[in-house]
Order: sequence, then C-alpha cells, then structure tokens
Amino acid sequence: MVQTPSGGAGHGAAVTDTGLLSIGAVLNVLREEFPEVTISKIRFLESEGLVEPRRTPSGYRKFSAEDVERLGHVLRMQRDHYLPLKVIREHLAAMERGEALPLPALSRPGDGEDPADCGAPETPAAARIGRIQLLVAADVDEQRLAEWESYGLLVPVGDGVYDAEAVTVAGLLTELGRYGIEPRHLRAMKAAAEREAGLVEQVVAPLRRHRNPQTRAHAEDRTRELAGLTMKLHAALVRSALGVRLP
Repeated sequence: MVQTPSGGAGHGAAVTDTGLLSIGAVLNVLREEFPEVTISKIRFLESEGLVEPRRTPSGYRKFSAEDVERLGHVLRMQRDHYLPLKVIREHLAAMERGEALPLPALSRPGDGEDPADCGAPETPAAARIGRIQLLVAADVDEQRLAEWESYGLLVPVGDGVYDAEAVTVAGLLTELGRYGIEPRHLRAMKAAAEREAGLVEQVVAPLRRHRNPQTRAHAEDRTRELAGLTMKLHAALVRSALGVRLP
C-alpha cells in the first residue's frame, strides 16, 4: 500500500485540503520504492492514459491516493515483469472489470535448476532479461536497440541477455528521443555514469575483499547507499546548472 504524505513542513504546500497531491508530492511518495522515477516519467504515463489526475483551473495536476496507488502498480509491473505499456493498460482495465489474470513471474538466471547443482549463492541472483523480452518491454525494434548498443548506452551482460535495468534505460532513452535527444548526444552522460560507478567501486572494493563474510555482505548495502547518494547529487547538480526547480 502506498502511503501518502501526511501533514508536515515538507508537504504542507503540496497536499490540498481535499487530500489531493501535487506531482512533486507524488514523486516523493513513489521514490520510496522507485528511487529512479522522475516527474517526466509520471507525465509520460499520464500521456499514455495509465493515470488521469484532476486538473486545477490553472492547469496544475492533482493526484488522489488511488492515482498514486495505480502509478505504483504500473511501475511495479514494468520493474518486476518487464511488461510493455499496452499489456499493462489491458491488465489494469481487466482489474477494473474484476477479470485480472496473474502476472508472469520474474525470470532470473538459474530458474528451474536444482540448487544442489549450482550451489547456494551468497546474494540473490540479479534479474536478467532476454533480447526479445527487452524489445517487447521497451516497445522498440531491432534497429533502435542496435543503435543504442553502438553508442554503449545498452550493453548485454551475456549472449543476448541484459541486466534488468536495461528496461529502465531503454524507457528513458525513448522518452529523451521524443525531445530530439539522440543516442550520440548521450555519450558524455554514459561516460559520467561510468566514472561515478568507478568511484563507488573504489570505495567499496576494500569491503568486498575483506575476509569476513559479513563485511563482504555489507559491501552490497554500502554500494546501494552510495549509488543513491550519487544519483541524488547528479540530479541536484543538473537542476542547479539549468537554474530550474521541479514542481
């Protein structure tokens, strides 16, 4: 259940007397589970008819608790099941009619294998997605995917297999493309991301090499924490450079 923000200094201006939320307040709620969601993503999902917030006379979006819950459900289906928006839209319509079917299970490497044959991993296996699944989830063709790969924006981790994060990357590349931003324009952003990742790896490397298994396990938590901080800093620096504040 998505919890909407209650009264407090951080949200007082964002929540109306009727309990409706501004798009900025919705972003804060969703980021608790989906750290990489953006306002442009919420607007895109609205443009695709997946949520219909109310509008004030001056045109500002106002979201109900049900709208936030619906957005969370959409983002969860994209993240966990790699479903294209068309399928998600049909699933939501079926839910409203009381006809919803179970969603497909998340595919991970080693599914169906005997754990005794492959050994028990110290940490959960990372989610993977096949090339065909990625094309369907991102709703793009082979030519577009090949172009992204040629600029290093999407890189398979194996023969025709991608990290599940490729779905998010593909979606963002598609959204940027709507504004005329082409893959060739994003090489500097890719390089910056790799430098940031390298910095995080440098910090956690001693933990990964430690002889104590608990310390090595702690390295994964530290990696996630540092990744979150670097992403927030990157976003803040971009906003500062542009002199803009998100609503």
